[in-house]
Amino acid sequence: MNRVVITGGTGLIGSHLSTLLAGEGWHVVHLTRGGTKRKKYESFHWDPDSGYCDSDAFMEGDAIVHLAASNIGRGRWTKARKREIIRSRTVTGELLFNKTIGAGITPTVFITASGVNYYGSEISERIFTESDPPSEDFLGETCRRWEAAADPFREAGVRVVRLRTAVVLARSGSALNRITAPARAGLVVKIAPGNQYFPWIHIDDLSSIYHKALTDNAMSGPYNAVAPHQVTHDMLMGEVARQKRLPNFLPHVPVWFLRAVLGEMSVILTTGSRISSDRLSATGYRFRYPDISSALRAC
Repeated sequence: MNRVVITGGTGLIGSHLSTLLAGEGWHVVHLTRGGTKRKKYESFHWDPDSGYCDSDAFMEGDAIVHLAASNIGRGRWTKARKREIIRSRTVTGELLFNKTIGAGITPTVFITASGVNYYGSEISERIFTESDPPSEDFLGETCRRWEAAADPFREAGVRVVRLRTAVVLARSGSALNRITAPARAGLVVKIAPGNQYFPWIHIDDLSSIYHKALTDNAMSGPYNAVAPHQVTHDMLMGEVARQKRLPNFLPHVPVWFLRAVLGEMSVILTTGSRISSDRLSATGYRFRYPDISSALRAC
């Protein structure tokens, strides 16, 4: 039985991935900050803040999926919050390396999450690919350092895959629920300027991509985990209105208002560029939900 250790296993991505892998016969292990008893999956305690991780969590030949990271959309980006966001993506990787390679345990593969924010916060007609450099803004630097935390594994001869993930669409617990929340009251609220692109991926596809990265030894390096159908924010909300049979007449929420409320974090909502999925498709992966219409219906 293949054994996989997952950090962030109880989050949106981790919980869906754990269910998929367990169904495929994998022995799923979670690293958790909380208690380890009465858990659905075998669990071991870790506390990256103090540098603790139960050494019994790892075995030779494990696969590791590193999903744990502080949510960039929670709280204004103060200087302290920015340090926390970056630290949660770097210190954790260092701890995993020390508890595996540093302890003489060699994983078969190390898969780390990252984000399409690697390419920066802007509105551009350019289609970004994995060969493009990271942006120099906060989100680009965060993703660069997040991915760099996996470099020691690669240097030790471990196959490393970096999945640069778009906004995840799911029936519950995803950013989609917050974006479309006003629709429950019969309103479709659009965010200015409207032409910002909205890179996205359905949770079922993302889980399957992680599964493929675990099992396809030819996969290595960065991949954009993003659906091939490129849509703008207005196109997204237009499809929401169509499927829910709601009027779509309200003006955009202005950028200045979002900046006043959210501060610098507002760029998550007001910017966005097109991201290529060609390298992922070249591995032979076929999307279950390649277009926004089918993905929204599933959600």
